[in-house]
Amino acid sequence: VQLQASGGGLVQPGGSLRLSCAASGLVLDYYAIGWFRQAPGKEREGVACSSSSDDSTNYAASVKGRFTISRDNAKNTVYLQMNSLKPEDTAVYYCAADRSPWAMDHLMRGYGMDYSGKGTQVTVSS
Repeated sequence: VQLQASGGGLVQPGGSLRLSCAASGLVLDYYAIGWFRQAPGKEREGVACSSSSDDSTNYAASVKGRFTISRDNAKNTVYLQMNSLKPEDTAVYYCAADRSPWAMDHLMRGYGMDYSGKGTQVTVSS
């Protein structure tokens, strides 16, 4: 199983980025999926997640209204659209998938997921 995040980079405050996460070895349609991030010296933080059963979504308070999680099951890919980026959004972003009954909780805590992959660096700076 592989989850490969991409799309990170350097962006100015107020800018946008779209992260992608391509999955192989599993069918994302059967999994809750999410993104978490970790900045140097800080705790891991769940950012957003999407249920497999009813397409419900959860967002961290710090990103609500700015970030949008989505999935394309045909492409087995997850996306995170990030708008109005702030310097405090700077971190390595990881995607994850979970099929347990506690999947959404795992994904919003950033721990305990079935699968997570290598991250992509997002730097917000002028």
